[in-house]
Formats: sequence, C-alpha cells, structure tokens
Amino acid sequence: MKKFLHVILYIVTALCVGFVNGFFGGGGGMLLVPLLIYLAKLPEKQAHATAIPIILPVSIASGITYAVQGIFSLSAFIPTTLGVVCGGVVGALLLKKLPPFVTSIVFSLLMIVAGVRMFI
Repeated sequence: MKKFLHVILYIVTALCVGFVNGFFGGGGGMLLVPLLIYLAKLPEKQAHATAIPIILPVSIASGITYAVQGIFSLSAFIPTTLGVVCGGVVGALLLKKLPPFVTSIVFSLLMIVAGVRMFI
C-alpha cells in the first residue's frame, strides 16, 4: 500500500510539474529537482541528472503545442537551441566534478534570483 501511495504521489507531482512547464514554457525542472530530492529521496546530483530526461519530453510536447498554436519563433529557436545544447554539455560535465554543497548553493541562488526577478 505504501508503494502504491508513492506512485500516486509521483504521478500527481509529475502532473503539476508538467503543468508548470507547459503553462510557463519552462521551469518544470526547477520544481522537479527539489521534489526528487525530498519526495524520491534522491541525492542532489542524481536529482539534477534525473530531472533532465524527465523534462525533455515535456518540453518537446509543450513546444509542439505552442508551434501548432502559432506562438513559436523559429528565428529565436535555432540559435537558442545551439546555446542550450552547448551549455547543457558544459553544465553536465561540471555537475559531475563539483561537490554537492556547491551545486546546492548555486541552484538555490539561481532559484532566489529567478523568484526576485519575477517581482521586478
């Protein structure tokens, strides 16, 4: 029964993360990482690494939905995709090398800055 409740909790959490990612066009990973750490009890680096392949199909589905609705910019998509892919490779390599407390501090600061920017 406990395992069943965890599965239900993961599904409800995933629905919320998918909604946030689709509604805002991103940000699901920022929500997913803490949830994987606290709900799934994953180590922080593993939570970051796990969030990426989870968010990828969600982002693709959201992107297709936006494209079908006509609210998509191909001129911004191509150069941004190149930058994101290069940055993703560098970030993944750094995640492997940095100690967990550093990634925790950087992630927390990034979330705080993003939250403050929302109000400005």
